[in-house]
Amino acid sequence: MSRIGKMPITVPAGVDITVNGSEVTVKGPKGTLTRIFHPDMIIRKDEGFIHVERPSEEKFHKSLHGLTRTLIANMVLGVTTGFKKELDINGVGYRAIKQGSKLVMNLGYSHQVEVEEIPGIAIDVPAPNKIIISGADKQQVGQFAAEVREKRPPEPYKGKGIKYADEVVRRKEGKAGKGAKGAKK
Repeated sequence: MSRIGKMPITVPAGVDITVNGSEVTVKGPKGTLTRIFHPDMIIRKDEGFIHVERPSEEKFHKSLHGLTRTLIANMVLGVTTGFKKELDINGVGYRAIKQGSKLVMNLGYSHQVEVEEIPGIAIDVPAPNKIIISGADKQQVGQFAAEVREKRPPEPYKGKGIKYADEVVRRKEGKAGKGAKGAKK
C-alpha cells in the first residue's frame, strides 16, 4: 500500500470540493482549480476528508495512487495558502520593475526583457533585484518561474543572472593567467 496514497486529505473550512467521476474541482479563498485524473483511480469524498484508492496492485495503479493523492492535496493547499517562488537577480545593472501587468527586466541585453503576467499568476517586485511569483496552481507557478529564470540563467564564472532564492550556483575558477602553476615559461 502506498504510504502517501493511503493518507486521507483533510478539507479545511471554507474549501468546497466537488468530485465528479475522475474530475475534481476545488474552490477556496484563493481561487478555483479543476483537474481530470486517471479514470482508474477511485476518489471518494467523506465528511471533511478525501480518500484516494486504487483498483488493483498493478505497478501502474501503484504509481498513480500516490501521485493522485499528492495532486489533490496540492490543489487544496493552493486554494487556501497558495504557492510562491522567489527569484534573485545578480549582476551590475541587472534589475526588474513591474509596469502595470508586465514584468520589465534589464538583464544586460541591448533591449529590455518584458514578461506579461498570465491569469492565475501574480508577480511582485519588492526590490529591484527580487521577484516573487505567486498563485494557486503549483505547476503553473513553477513553470512561470522557470520561464522568467530562462531569460538569463546564472552563469558559473561571476554568478550573474536570475536564480531561485534557495538555489546555489556552482562557481567555476577562471582562466589561469601568467605565472600560474603549470604554465610554460
